[in-house]
Amino acid sequence: MRPGRTQLRLGVGTRSGKRSGTSSVSHGGRLYAVPNDDELTDGDASIYFVIMRVLITGGTGQLGIALTRECALHSDDVLAPGSADLDVSNREQVFQVMGAWRPEVVIHAGAWTDVDGAEADPIRAMRINAWGCRSIAEAADLIGARVVTVSTDYVFDGNGSGPQGGGAYHEWDTPNPINMYGKSKYAGEREVLDCLGQRGCVVRTAWVCGPDGKNFLKTMLRVADQGAENGSPVTVVNDQHGSPTFTDDLARVLRELAIRRVGGVFHAANRGPTTWYDFARAIFRDSGHDANRVQPVLSADLQPQRPAPRPGYSLLDSVALDALGLAPMDHWEVALTRNLVALERFAPR
Repeated sequence: MRPGRTQLRLGVGTRSGKRSGTSSVSHGGRLYAVPNDDELTDGDASIYFVIMRVLITGGTGQLGIALTRECALHSDDVLAPGSADLDVSNREQVFQVMGAWRPEVVIHAGAWTDVDGAEADPIRAMRINAWGCRSIAEAADLIGARVVTVSTDYVFDGNGSGPQGGGAYHEWDTPNPINMYGKSKYAGEREVLDCLGQRGCVVRTAWVCGPDGKNFLKTMLRVADQGAENGSPVTVVNDQHGSPTFTDDLARVLRELAIRRVGGVFHAANRGPTTWYDFARAIFRDSGHDANRVQPVLSADLQPQRPAPRPGYSLLDSVALDALGLAPMDHWEVALTRNLVALERFAPR
């Protein structure tokens, strides 16, 4: 098999060598026709039963855990080290791990996502989010692997396509990050695309949360529980607009893009606009708490002030995903319900 081609494996076996025509395999009650490697073209692989050899960076983070679950559902061969076992800013370690595992695709979910921390320590932000992407991309290039890397809505300034601009940001809008986190992630995007060309795929997402790890959903549930007895208010900003993205939905999209072997930039977020304030109210309401405890506040009135500025409007439009024909991601309210059910916290008032 030529380097960089997604390997088609049937059940626990591997089909290799050159044969004319097609073979078939039954999986999940459906019959799949499997052509020769030489008959495959980019984008075809998604219609077959495909098992990949995958490296997931940031494997112990909330998205890494969801990706591991998603890949396990499809019987992929997965290595998902956390930062303790794979420090993406350590170039030598990146090359060692990737050279030993030799993945067909890397889903690069590892990053430093502390927005205010990045503002205080820009060198660390660049080392992990930009230099780390360069190391991943160059190691992938050496072994013929593809890379799907996760980026952020914070590559945009929030001024160009908001309520005054007429819509959400699409994949061809020009990034203009206003904080160090966004700058480091945009630099990482360029590293992957410049090094790998069409074997590199950038997926921008926003407001990531889910049942694992630390995130806004888990924080709001904890705060709601802690103040339930005395009804203490919770202030949440009401002038930052975007869309929450739930890790199970995002993991499905990332794996699908890896299978389809597409390159370039994609936007992937759960559908529907909201603010952090309205998102918090929905979490309170759907988990059985009093949503009126959530009080709005302007970003400028936050005390203490956050070190890093945030874009006021960073809603993402998934034009490229739609054009590719992927199933639309759920509306964020539908995804919220599903995640609360999974956490056994769904009890709408």
